[in-house]
Amino acid sequence: MPVPTSAPTEHQLLRDTVRAKIHDAIMDGTLEPGERLNDDELIAWLGVSRTPIREALSQLARAGLIEMAPNRYTRVTTPKPEEVVEALQTLGVLFGGVVRLAVPRLGPAARRKILAALDKTIAEFEAHDVAGVNHDSLDVFGLYVAECGNADLQRVCRDTTDGLGFRLRLPNLDELVDWDSMTAEFKRLRAATEAGDNVAAELATEAIHLLPGEKH
Repeated sequence: MPVPTSAPTEHQLLRDTVRAKIHDAIMDGTLEPGERLNDDELIAWLGVSRTPIREALSQLARAGLIEMAPNRYTRVTTPKPEEVVEALQTLGVLFGGVVRLAVPRLGPAARRKILAALDKTIAEFEAHDVAGVNHDSLDVFGLYVAECGNADLQRVCRDTTDGLGFRLRLPNLDELVDWDSMTAEFKRLRAATEAGDNVAAELATEAIHLLPGEKH
């Protein structure tokens, strides 16, 4: 039997629009960590009814950007130092595979774009620009995601990486990880990407994200 298909409903599109606006406000800092989200204020801001707002907030909670406790609060997630290692390692499992798939597929323009983004992030590491690293390092790996050629992996990354990356947005991140080692591994990732060595790029990515290396 043929599977029926249907276009998204107006309600679904409205929910997705609301979700995108709240997501962007969290990621750009307009809505700050720990900030409580009041339905009436969101209705006034977004000009929509309560239902798509609650649905969008539930989706953002599943992504890790919102914390919700029934009848108590709905608020922007507050990154916690004790969650840094787990968030990094989870990203490393995802991004290691992404990088291994993406590097052999890179055309000249995509490679130049990624190398330029890596140069920017490496400069931020060397300057101890924690805010810049928090923002730009996730974007670097987003470029690899776009080039990896695996739709399933891209979908998983799209649904999870913002929430995980947001958990790393701590002003003292450089005190919680080995900053010098991460700087060196980003340089190794750049060299491997430029050389087209996807295995070395994967290993550097995993080291950046605190995954255990090979035993010798």
